[in-house]
Amino acid sequence: MMAIVLTTQAVWAQTPHTASKQVQLVFAGDTTLDSTPGALIKKGGDPLQAFGELFAQADVRLLNLECVVATTGKAVPKHYTFRAHPRVLQTLKRHVDGVTLANNHSGDYGRAAFAEMLTLLSSHQIAQAGGGMNLREAHTPWMVEKNGLRIAILSYNEFMPRSYEADSHAPGVAWSEDEQVVDDIRRARSIHRADVVLPFMHWGWENEPTANPRQRALAKKMIEAGADAVVGGHPHVTQDIELYQGKPIIYSVGNFVMKETDNPQQRAGWVLRLNIDATGVHAFDTHVARINHQGVPSYDKQAPSPCWQRPWGQERQCVAGSRPDK
Repeated sequence: MMAIVLTTQAVWAQTPHTASKQVQLVFAGDTTLDSTPGALIKKGGDPLQAFGELFAQADVRLLNLECVVATTGKAVPKHYTFRAHPRVLQTLKRHVDGVTLANNHSGDYGRAAFAEMLTLLSSHQIAQAGGGMNLREAHTPWMVEKNGLRIAILSYNEFMPRSYEADSHAPGVAWSEDEQVVDDIRRARSIHRADVVLPFMHWGWENEPTANPRQRALAKKMIEAGADAVVGGHPHVTQDIELYQGKPIIYSVGNFVMKETDNPQQRAGWVLRLNIDATGVHAFDTHVARINHQGVPSYDKQAPSPCWQRPWGQERQCVAGSRPDK
């Protein structure tokens, strides 16, 4: 059977960005800004530049910041530790409004460095989800109000070490405990008056192209609790996509800016774009990032990648081609 391949413009023309109470949200995956991407920024370069226009077109822009940004701290004993210089935040701010922090590298240099990062993000007016100076803050959603919609963004980690988890009086990240996640989603609506709730997950096994049973079970539980979509990362490769109760689950978008890759699959990620209205997420498309050996992505506009819009029963393949008009 011949695969259906559409241009992104064909999909998004039916879900106009300019309509009342419409929001476009763009999310990029695992991003480390130390090593060669950090050196590029130090020289005046911009490792996110290839996707600058795509970010600029969106109403809300975020990525998973897979490193601590700080000058303090001592590396914890583990195979990989990532710490970027605070200078990278000027470049980050050029492209995104906020970051997700609940991942297995935010605590690589200890709690003091993590606390320094929270202060630095705030001083640069970069929002964050999934981190806090204490447990309550880490589980408080980043509330975005755009075009008449209130969107709650949550972020959770379930990949060790759990020592990075926030405590009642200690900074850290939000850990993924099923009951707590469900409660956070419900509170996002009841307490924070969110119209749309979006949890971003750090989960799954590295290099696995399909989601595992744990991911699938938790994603469904989150949607049953009231999430409008579930988006994930951490496996360093893209994973399959599922629709549940008419809501999309993108299990992994893969890497975005990442020097430490060891196979071709890790060097191809998706930048995800969600189209949101008062009913939730009613369309998405993906844009392929080809990551070179220096960790810097380029935008592959010719490669087919998943897209979907209501009422399609499953995702199809789209080619970015020319991007849709705002």
